[in-house]
Amino acid sequence: MFSLFPLLLLAIGTQGSVLTLQSPRFKVTSSTGTQLRTEPISFTQKSSTPVTLSQTDILKLTFQVVDKETGDGVQPHQTFLRFYDGKTGEEGIQPVRVTSGGKAKFELNMAKPPLSLPPTSDTPLHVSLIVGTSTHSPMILSLFDLVVPASHPPPYHPDEASFHPLPEIHHTFRPEQKLPLRPISAIFSLVVIAPWFILLGLWSQVAPRVPYLLSPSIIPFITTLGAFEGLLVWYWVDLKLGEVLLYGGALGVITIFAGKQALSKIGDRRIGRK
Repeated sequence: MFSLFPLLLLAIGTQGSVLTLQSPRFKVTSSTGTQLRTEPISFTQKSSTPVTLSQTDILKLTFQVVDKETGDGVQPHQTFLRFYDGKTGEEGIQPVRVTSGGKAKFELNMAKPPLSLPPTSDTPLHVSLIVGTSTHSPMILSLFDLVVPASHPPPYHPDEASFHPLPEIHHTFRPEQKLPLRPISAIFSLVVIAPWFILLGLWSQVAPRVPYLLSPSIIPFITTLGAFEGLLVWYWVDLKLGEVLLYGGALGVITIFAGKQALSKIGDRRIGRK
């Protein structure tokens, strides 16, 4: 509470000091120096005729910032002219230099307009003065309406297209995979299981008996062959190619030893039979 008391005193003291403009006047001259229009600026009764400038005219604005009570000149910390286009919403801020005695002079040459002047249309610009200082209340004054020649469209920049909205991206999904005809699927299914028929045919040439096929030396080989078929089904369902190669390599080593053992056992039985 005590910390806010000095701030309240400062605010009351600031609001008590008011600024005003003394002898505000504008003058319009041609490029040859001919005076076209000169008027004092009234803040009580705004002129109904806007200030009109051609492409070569010069607008000169003069005024003095003074303390309303003492009449002494004041040099504000910030003084700006605001040019506002009510139709497009564009605005431009132009700083104004003020001397220590509060006197200011601004010149707008339409032959070389400042960069702060916004892009203009057929609507008059509303010109206002903004004054700010730490020792007085801020001041915003409406000066006059200004009609200037319409600005040219901005030049085309090669990278301008990069800053424009791009067309909306519409994702095109791949159509669903078409299943082959049933006869074709049946043919390839027979091709997959054909090795089993070939194996059974070769075993028929050897003519092993059922109890003999279930011997401990042949069951591991048959089991590893069935494991290979199961690995292919697992790969089709979930496994990746690298995993299939890893598991298939380990299973292949086991199959080689189991097959060698089974074949040697079959060979021994055939030799013993003969």
